[in-house]
Amino acid sequence: MTHSLQHRTPADLPPAWPAWPLPLLAGLLPFLATLFAYTLSVRLGLIEACNPFVDGCISISRAARHDLPNQVFRALVLPAAAVQALCWLVCGASLRTLGAPPTRWLRALPWLGLLAALSLVLYATFLGTEGAAYRWMRRYGVMVYFGGTCLAMLIASGAAQGLAVRPLHAARAMLAMAVALPLLGLVNAFAPLLHDDRKIEAALQNITEWWGGLAFTLFFFAMAWLWRATRFEVRFSTSRDIGTG
Repeated sequence: MTHSLQHRTPADLPPAWPAWPLPLLAGLLPFLATLFAYTLSVRLGLIEACNPFVDGCISISRAARHDLPNQVFRALVLPAAAVQALCWLVCGASLRTLGAPPTRWLRALPWLGLLAALSLVLYATFLGTEGAAYRWMRRYGVMVYFGGTCLAMLIASGAAQGLAVRPLHAARAMLAMAVALPLLGLVNAFAPLLHDDRKIEAALQNITEWWGGLAFTLFFFAMAWLWRATRFEVRFSTSRDIGTG
């Protein structure tokens, strides 16, 4: 016989786990993947050393495209996609526990996050492969990942900001990263109109790509800060009537 959640005693419930390590890993793993791939590519002589955040000398994809850097990048990004999916699946619940109304956008948040995570898997899986079809899948994967994650960030940060939750700095940091990302995307998209020189155009696009990746990382760090401060917890169970706590 199944029992409803309200009839269960604390002893009957599975243990609750702090949720904040999830977004911490969701931001840290892609950051480490990019850092290790770039460092290894430089050491192996695959690319020249530079400051990609300022010089725009190379894209993230090119830094992680070949040999060992590619393998390390995939090994960290693929589990990162799974962790990010978990974050978005429970993010709506975390906001509802703080008083956010179950709006249509908040209900769509898990699906947006799941789509973004699957797109990241697609991108990482085919990074370094040759062929027009593979290039199309990589391009489609990274575009949907950036777009879906950006929209999920705007939904989550908007809900958190509207609740004026404590600490305010965490919610404001989430919102700042969520706003910065589409602005960087606009600069990236309109780079060809900003300068006629192809090298400068490519450098500008690379710079916005690296800063956009950093914005993703900082957003998930701010989410971890918020979840830790609000003591948001999750319970893992096969039972239908037990979920987040």
